[in-house]
Amino acid sequence: MENYIVSARKYRPQSFSTLIGQDSIAATLKNSIQRGQLAHAYLFCGPRGVGKTTSARIFAKIINCSNPGENMEPCGECESCRSFAEGRSYCIHELDAASNNSVDDIRELTDKVQIPPQTGRYSVYIIDEVHMLSQAAFNAFLKTLEEPPEYAIFILATTEKHKILPTILSRCQTYDFNRIGVEDIVRNLKNIAAKEGVTIDDESMHVIATKADGAMRDALTLFDQTVAFCGNNITYTQVIKNLNVLDYDYYFNIIRSSLGGQYAKSLLLFDEVLAKGFNAQYFVSGLSSHIRNLLVCKDSSTSKLLETSQAIAAKYMEQASLCSVKYLFDALTLTTKCEAEYRNSPSQRLLVEFLLVKLASLAAPLPESKLNIPPAIAPEPAPAVAKPVAAPAPAPAAEPAVVQAVPAQVAAPAAPESVPVVATAPAPVPEPEKAAVAPEPVQTPASAPAPVPEVEPEPAKSNVQTYAPDPAPVKPEPKKPGIGMSITNMLGSMFDEEEQHEQAKAKEAEHISPITAEGLAKAWVRMTEDPQVAKYPNLVAAIKATTALMKEDGTTIVFPVTNSAQKSWIEKKILLTLENILREQLDNFNLKLLVEMQAPALEAKPRAPYMPVEKDAHLQREFPEYAQLKKELDLDLK
Repeated sequence: MENYIVSARKYRPQSFSTLIGQDSIAATLKNSIQRGQLAHAYLFCGPRGVGKTTSARIFAKIINCSNPGENMEPCGECESCRSFAEGRSYCIHELDAASNNSVDDIRELTDKVQIPPQTGRYSVYIIDEVHMLSQAAFNAFLKTLEEPPEYAIFILATTEKHKILPTILSRCQTYDFNRIGVEDIVRNLKNIAAKEGVTIDDESMHVIATKADGAMRDALTLFDQTVAFCGNNITYTQVIKNLNVLDYDYYFNIIRSSLGGQYAKSLLLFDEVLAKGFNAQYFVSGLSSHIRNLLVCKDSSTSKLLETSQAIAAKYMEQASLCSVKYLFDALTLTTKCEAEYRNSPSQRLLVEFLLVKLASLAAPLPESKLNIPPAIAPEPAPAVAKPVAAPAPAPAAEPAVVQAVPAQVAAPAAPESVPVVATAPAPVPEPEKAAVAPEPVQTPASAPAPVPEVEPEPAKSNVQTYAPDPAPVKPEPKKPGIGMSITNMLGSMFDEEEQHEQAKAKEAEHISPITAEGLAKAWVRMTEDPQVAKYPNLVAAIKATTALMKEDGTTIVFPVTNSAQKSWIEKKILLTLENILREQLDNFNLKLLVEMQAPALEAKPRAPYMPVEKDAHLQREFPEYAQLKKELDLDLK
């Protein structure tokens, strides 16, 4: 069996032209080599697997290469390049600071620095995971790093820049490596798969690239793992099974069920996800990402932020057309809140299930058959309303044909207008006239005006004509959140809410009386008599022991307290209740109550007697017998 080499090592970049995702850094390093402006110390920092150590090796090879190419690439044929490739180079040294982090290791390194290179122009020292050095090792390294020999170059690599001393950072040129984009990873995987003879689809490569989280090394490791599981023919189903990734379709179906108001289907899908062994928090996190992707699809300028294959992107665009921006905002708010509360929730499954139920109630439900088209097309309630009309209509024996023809004509033009007529007319007679009047703008057949002479003498005609065009009966409809709610009803409910809000604001404006110090003092005392306050004896005592303060704005009242525990209890338990009581008593709805800590006044304590004279005076004051005895015996204080 041949020695197997993992893809991360086998396809490791050997030149800046093959380095992926770090074009600006590669260009900067090549320019510095061409101009001969080499620094004595470099710091490469960034996430794992993005090419820090690889870039350091390429840089070290180029500056020691005898015949670099026109694009500043190592030739790979000179003695320096061959010795480095074979692991016997004496001018390029690598040190793992994770396992060589003591002062002695750094002192040994500084001793090596004094030896000039045998082949090549520079001695390059690559120190990986430099943040693992101890404090003493950093201090021992400072002087050498600041003033090394002219042939010595240090390249430090780290994933945790914040752990490096500022004195080290100030001596290095710092290069920040970025995470590699999904498209760059997919492009590299496609090239490697072609070289290895592996067949893999775009969806599978995007799953691998997304799970790698911007690290090329992780992506190649996952690719090798997938090939070991699937062989040379990789499918999307096998990839998500092997990498334990939840299928996109689950999230699409969850949103589709929520838009249809079918929370039961959402709960069953979630149960299926749990049965497959996925963590509920992982599911909620994926749902948040899915809703985020739908949100960026709502605007053409942000659609480029969607990092998926073209087939999956088409699904996102299709489902995004069914969702309003408000729905997506509200849904994303719910999912992120659920993520934050998940860890501390005593019933985590119930928390996620309640999230799915709330998602299904965010918007007016769409019919299941219409979930693949925009919800504003073809309202469905019209046939349901027209069918009950046909049953009582045959009562007049002379007009069966006319009444049966009416629903066919009414169903096409505007079904919502027929709802108020059916609900208010006691007899089916006005319905033919409704059919005769309404279809005129829509150019109905000529047979429609036939019933007009028969209904014209009826007194109900004027009632129907004045009532039918009146949109007022439509507005109360949103108070019943049913499945067949129309856009007109929804707009009506929005206007009602705005009107109620304006009325509430006007009502509050009527109750804004000026607050006086005397009135505040009386209201502050009367507040303790309220039953909601009187049940807390400690609170009553605190209110009576303090005096309310009013700030300069005339509406902010301060409740002074003496400790943080008391302040926290009042704010959590009864602050709003106290505020409402004061508002009613002072007739001012703009009043706001704040709880602030104030240091209690310290009483000056008398100093204890210390000197003998002070002790003698204290005894004479406290004990008259002592003073009398001292006088009778003629005692003197020494």
